[in-house]
Amino acid sequence: MRQVVGLILLLVLVAFLVSGMLLIHPFGDPSPSDMDDYIIENAQEETGSNSVVASVVFDYRGLDTLGEATILFTAVTGVLLLVRTLKRKEESS
Repeated sequence: MRQVVGLILLLVLVAFLVSGMLLIHPFGDPSPSDMDDYIIENAQEETGSNSVVASVVFDYRGLDTLGEATILFTAVTGVLLLVRTLKRKEESS
């Protein structure tokens, strides 16, 4: 039974990976947009940062970056708790 569940999960994972790869845009597509030009021209005066990349990450998309950091922190915490629990079970047996 356990092998069947593992096989099903593997097939679902492969299906997601294949469908994701088929949906990837070719390199250079989509072409540059007006927003790209706007950010390049106005990033320094609007954000005060000399780095356009830093201004996009921390100023224009600050909440998005905060959300990603929260998800990463939660994932790392979950893995550490799981490893800690498994270690305790091994020590007790």
